[in-house]
Amino acid sequence: MNAAVRAVARTAFFRGWEVMGVWAGYRGLLEGRIYPMDRRRLGGIIHRGGTILGTERSQRFVAPEGQREAAGQLEEAEVEGLVVIGGNGSLTGGLRLAELGVKVVGIPATIDNDVYGTDVAIGVDTALNTALEAIDRIKDTASSHHRAHIVEVMGRDCGHLAIMSAIAGGAEAALVPEVEPRPEALLLFLKKAYEQGKSHFVVVVAEGSKLSAEELEEYVNGTAETYDARLTVVGHIQRGGSPTASDRILASRLGTAAVEALEDGEMGTMVGIEGPGIRRVPLGEVVGRERPLDPGFYKMAEVLAELPE
Repeated sequence: MNAAVRAVARTAFFRGWEVMGVWAGYRGLLEGRIYPMDRRRLGGIIHRGGTILGTERSQRFVAPEGQREAAGQLEEAEVEGLVVIGGNGSLTGGLRLAELGVKVVGIPATIDNDVYGTDVAIGVDTALNTALEAIDRIKDTASSHHRAHIVEVMGRDCGHLAIMSAIAGGAEAALVPEVEPRPEALLLFLKKAYEQGKSHFVVVVAEGSKLSAEELEEYVNGTAETYDARLTVVGHIQRGGSPTASDRILASRLGTAAVEALEDGEMGTMVGIEGPGIRRVPLGEVVGRERPLDPGFYKMAEVLAELPE
């Protein structure tokens, strides 16, 4: 997100605009924490994870009274356009402000990659590479100790991160919220792998899977006479760390596009990626919907994990 903040500010400076930053998200907006941004604040942030502006949830902002108060804070600060960087919750807040007359452009940023209207969101590639590094390291120890390793990655409602890290990491199976788990079939697959002398077995589980990673570990250890199962939860390290080159470039493109949308007088819009290009999508079409998991990737993961006869 820092790369997006930098791109928004520098693109605005290029046009001769004054740039303000809102500290601590919607809570900071309600508290009037709106301060001028200068070029010095932008130095050395593109490689840093997270956001220098910070972010905090606000129950007060959820209510219509809070939204009107937030719009009033922007008017008092003479802010003429607002760029909102975040996931479905942040973009929902942006839509509510747009409905009150604020010129809002949203930028999708969430490691779940569940924002509708964009092929990919900021943070997805960095989180994927973090999960992949964990899987690669686990495979090393799994093969040495003849174990089945269950790796839980983030994805409460969307299995994009789990399925992509499973494909990239060469995992034998993946469990995602969108697909009903079949533990019996997985156990047969595990047994077949064991009988064929496979030295390890890795299952990637999204945190929102209907069969949790903990339940799968207990099931394998209590049922299978094959590998010992071990559970690794990758956890919140997926949300941090230095962003990949792909994420920095994506954030820079979307930040620039957001300012261009404001310049064109857009109101209540999100900028996203479609194929090789940038698209603008009304926030009203984004909010309340989720980007579905491509079933083709799930099928690919199954095919690539298939054991030889």
